[in-house]
Amino acid sequence: MTSSSDRSPAVDVRSSKTYEIRTYGCQMNVHDSERLSGLLEEAGYVRAPEGSNGDADVVVFNTCAVRENADNKLYGNLGHLAPQKAKRPGMQIAVGGCLAQKDRDTIVKKAPWVDVVFGTHNIGKLPVLLERARVQEEAQVEIAESLEAFPSTLPTRRESAYAAWVSISVGCNNTCTFCIVPALRGKEKDRRPGDILAEVEALVAEGVSEITLLGQNVNAYGSDIGDREAFSKLLRACGTIDGLERVRFTSPHPRDFTDDVIAAMAETPNVMPQLHMPLQSGSDTVLKAMRRSYRQERYLGIIEKVRAAIPHAAITTDIIVGFPGETEEDFEQTLHVVREARFAQAFTFQYSKRPGTPAATMENQIPKAVVQARYERLIALQEEISWEENKKQVGRTLELMVAEGEGRKDGTTHRLSGRAPDNRLVHFTKPEQEVRPGDVVTVEITYAAPHHLLAEGPVLDVRRTRAGDAWEKRNAAEAAKPTGVMLGLPKIGVPAPLPVATGSGCGCD
Repeated sequence: MTSSSDRSPAVDVRSSKTYEIRTYGCQMNVHDSERLSGLLEEAGYVRAPEGSNGDADVVVFNTCAVRENADNKLYGNLGHLAPQKAKRPGMQIAVGGCLAQKDRDTIVKKAPWVDVVFGTHNIGKLPVLLERARVQEEAQVEIAESLEAFPSTLPTRRESAYAAWVSISVGCNNTCTFCIVPALRGKEKDRRPGDILAEVEALVAEGVSEITLLGQNVNAYGSDIGDREAFSKLLRACGTIDGLERVRFTSPHPRDFTDDVIAAMAETPNVMPQLHMPLQSGSDTVLKAMRRSYRQERYLGIIEKVRAAIPHAAITTDIIVGFPGETEEDFEQTLHVVREARFAQAFTFQYSKRPGTPAATMENQIPKAVVQARYERLIALQEEISWEENKKQVGRTLELMVAEGEGRKDGTTHRLSGRAPDNRLVHFTKPEQEVRPGDVVTVEITYAAPHHLLAEGPVLDVRRTRAGDAWEKRNAAEAAKPTGVMLGLPKIGVPAPLPVATGSGCGCD
């Protein structure tokens, strides 16, 4: 267990020291990076300005091991930072996350200018390891084999003032042949329900109005504590928290998606009509090879039950194209499920070998040209369905939670952006009244595109919220903070980090 003395109080850092964190991979890594930011700020570091591109006293890479060539991309980024580190005495580089857990000593051997390597189970040690590396003037590699303390006990600098991740479990008990995550994050470990609800209540007290329950296999929650209905009970308990307006969760596994969860979603008003349900393949043969413990009929049965209980639910999914041994008939089965399920969106991936997974050594690897052709057919079909499903939203009146930074063209179009209850992205006309992220507006949908909706008429109603107040208060506090002193070294074209996955919370995608 990591004690408080292992963290920042023992670390003396000048307030002018800056940090930058680069995050790769799934939502678990995004949330871990919020904790790393919290740890560093508690230790006295100041976040580097946007666009610093490595011009910071500490640069942390929070890595992913499931993406293709993840190691090569990491070492490329580290290589670009080497000359910058040589010019800047005292600069430190740390590497954590799944790739660090997997490669361990290899990172320091290939990039000896790295100061700290830490794993997925001991992120709370980062400030101590940085200080130890500075004092001892040698790299510190510390990889815990099991969880030292549940990450939610660590300080957190959340990226949003109005919406928050809440981790309910870590690890995964599945053995999907394409996924290395269970080997790197360990077996599933559940938090106590009381601890989860206490965190949610504390967040709501701070102004948060939307939470997303997060787990590698979120609806398996309860297997570690011996209660098969623990997840549905948790959803219902969230419904009793005053001030909590929206509850989401990601990502469930079809194997564990039971009728009590569907009932809890339908009967709990603040659980949003949205479901991200990874399919991966529509072929029973491929699903068996993937070690996915459901088949097409079971999957479509879940979708049918959800739609019957929650007619306006938006269902999204993950799909892998070109898994080893996938035939044209297998792929046609995937297209069949896509037509039947009518997903609002699908996060689609071309299969590529992940070192350390059983699938990487399977026979009948599919030629790249075949995978590409199938992928393009799937994309075309899903785009058509997404557009058709979005057109059904035209004329509906929806409440949107105003979002921050989700509309790239908002400045030029004089619009704002928000999320509907089913998580569809809506761009709407900016009203004369001040509207803040976290506030709620009521609009009528006038136009649909495959990936967003428009509300081009006047806003029908604006509801100022405690979440908007929290955003305003946080921005004022951020503006009053002292900024780190940058040395103004020339930028050296560090490659942009990989985009954060928006699909499953699991490394499966």
